[in-house]
Amino acid sequence: MEFIKKHLKILLGSLCGVLNGLFGSGGGVIAVPMLRLFGLEPRKSHATSVAVIFFLSIVSVAAYGLRGHLEFTTAFSLVPWGIAGAVLGSLLLKKIPNSLLRRVFGIIVLISAVRILIK
Repeated sequence: MEFIKKHLKILLGSLCGVLNGLFGSGGGVIAVPMLRLFGLEPRKSHATSVAVIFFLSIVSVAAYGLRGHLEFTTAFSLVPWGIAGAVLGSLLLKKIPNSLLRRVFGIIVLISAVRILIK
């Protein structure tokens, strides 16, 4: 069982990296369910996913930056607001019941999927 778990982590971790590289922080869509599969409760899954995506995003930024695909001025103008949103989100995570958190996450994933399919 440990062998399967190890290889599943490798597969799913790689998939998170690919999605993050392709779509930005899209790896969280895989990371949260993956972490739930490995026994983390919803709050810890979401928080741990952010940590995983943080490191994947650093690598993606470097790769995109080296190829000249980044608009740094625009990115830096969004950072302060993103930081404020991250703080707010982390505070809300403590207060939202796990059942509501799962539903909200599912709804966001579904809305994202519909938007992608329509455009």
